[in-house]
Amino acid sequence: MAARVLHARGAASAGGLLRRAAPCSLQPALRSLTSSSNRRREDSWLKSLFVRKVDPRKDAHSNLLAKKETSSLYKLQFHNVKPECLEAYNKICQEVLPKIHEDKSYPCALVGTWNTWYGEQDQAVHLWRYEGGYPALTEVMNKLRENQEFVEFRKARNNMLLSRRNQLLLEFSFWNEPVPRSGPNIYELRSYQLRPGTMIEWGNYWARAIRFRQDGSEAVGGFFSQIGQLYMVHHLWAYKDLQSREDIRNAAWHKHGWEELVYYTVPLIQEMESRIMIPLKTSPLQ
Repeated sequence: MAARVLHARGAASAGGLLRRAAPCSLQPALRSLTSSSNRRREDSWLKSLFVRKVDPRKDAHSNLLAKKETSSLYKLQFHNVKPECLEAYNKICQEVLPKIHEDKSYPCALVGTWNTWYGEQDQAVHLWRYEGGYPALTEVMNKLRENQEFVEFRKARNNMLLSRRNQLLLEFSFWNEPVPRSGPNIYELRSYQLRPGTMIEWGNYWARAIRFRQDGSEAVGGFFSQIGQLYMVHHLWAYKDLQSREDIRNAAWHKHGWEELVYYTVPLIQEMESRIMIPLKTSPLQ
């Protein structure tokens, strides 16, 4: 018992010596640690006030965000063409693709076909709509396998390509449905890779944001991916030229509320890309 008392007194004495020595050696570090800990607690408390609480969802994104009145599925194709083959590639596409578009036995429509002007060079972009969803897509693919002209077209086309990829998309319920338009126009495809889990938030914000961009007719269509690269969003815009694009985009910043929606949507984005595209002569979107 006496030994424990002496040990406790010794520890207390040592603690006193440390406290007396602290002014010249330890106290600044101790104050720094205490201050840092307090700041962390304060930051955590402040952040908890502003973090948006998202309710648990019991339905798929596609059911919450897509149009209910249609069952259209979209396919977006990116073809990277050998530079020396781009003219020949465009020629055979303009010969064959409109035939599929116009043939009523195929439940699909060519929405638009373009070459990238600014962005990834020597690239072709095609957007198809399948009226009836996945069954329509399957029907078209099966019929094209029996279409000898298309089989020959694919063989010739594939020899002209460096690479290709595609995505299956649904259209946002609050966007315009892309319909044929006269030209001449340039088109901008803005593609956003979102952080996983943020698609509902994006849809909620853009359901309000789109009204700031509908004074003219520049809004063509808005889509989100279902198969392929996931959590991808594509916005398609039409402009008379690059200067009108600049003027329209700048005008949005003078509308009350636009800057707030941009502020909240930017943190949802991991990566983004803009393509300026020129339609081919046979594209329904001119």
